[in-house]
Amino acid sequence: MKSRHSAAKRLIRTLNVVLLLGLVTACGSDVGTPIGNAHATEGLRIAAPAARIVEPKTRQVAVFAGGCFWGIEAVFERVRGVTRVESGYSGDTKATAYYGLVSAGQTKHAESVRIHYDPARVSYNDLLHIFFSVAHDPTQLNRQGPDRGPQYRTAIFPNNVAQRNAASAYIAQLDKAAYWKKPIATKIEPFSFFPAETYHQDFMAKNPRHPYIVQWDKPKIANLNRLFASRVR
Repeated sequence: MKSRHSAAKRLIRTLNVVLLLGLVTACGSDVGTPIGNAHATEGLRIAAPAARIVEPKTRQVAVFAGGCFWGIEAVFERVRGVTRVESGYSGDTKATAYYGLVSAGQTKHAESVRIHYDPARVSYNDLLHIFFSVAHDPTQLNRQGPDRGPQYRTAIFPNNVAQRNAASAYIAQLDKAAYWKKPIATKIEPFSFFPAETYHQDFMAKNPRHPYIVQWDKPKIANLNRLFASRVR
């Protein structure tokens, strides 16, 4: 049994390396299709959360999922008060938190980001505002832009009751305001997060000319600068 488990882990590692070297990366499966050519509804000027949130004074974490983690990571890395952002997987177990399995839709994970932040400088409500406004299109069900499958779903993984209440209240507020033609598909799920492989971390910073980054993620940064200039580093 032990040898079979070890063989499975070696296979996963080998698959990850092959995918990386072959430039078959986590995002952009439909870039060349009509779906891939239709940009998501991002960069909307929407109201900030109306419900007040009381947070601990110590450093906190927020976990969001909204399609490919490269662009969402890059957005929040530029926000004042955010001290660190990691790409990873949420929604299933640590044992299956490998790119080869997640990207193939073989787990219940979603590609996600873990945001470490200082509540004295940026609140969870501020992060929610940016997440729904520029980081992704919250109306797309089990896909995002050129990427399809539940691993690219829009979801929030609250770390505590205050975050859960804030996320629920904001989703209700946005649905009532009807900024989008379709209802919000974002779900609130139990907290979990497992860091992704090293080659996914800081992907935009390391690969600014990657075709997926240029087409799908740099517009997110432009929208962040346009709509949240005072919050950008």
